[in-house]
Amino acid sequence: MRPSTLRALKRAAELTRQNRLTEAVLIAEPVIIAADSYEGDEILRWLADHVTDFTGETETKPDKETP
Repeated sequence: MRPSTLRALKRAAELTRQNRLTEAVLIAEPVIIAADSYEGDEILRWLADHVTDFTGETETKPDKETP
């Protein structure tokens, strides 16, 4: 993934956490649209791996039930 694309995605995540969704979309959408199929696949993987970057939540594992 190009460094400029990664910067845009990280900035969009930061804006989303600040409830500035419109600005986040304005930053991320052009780089997503401009991506070729290879970079598009990388973007999808990055987004899937960094969901909590956008939500600001920490991932927690559910408690195990003991029998």
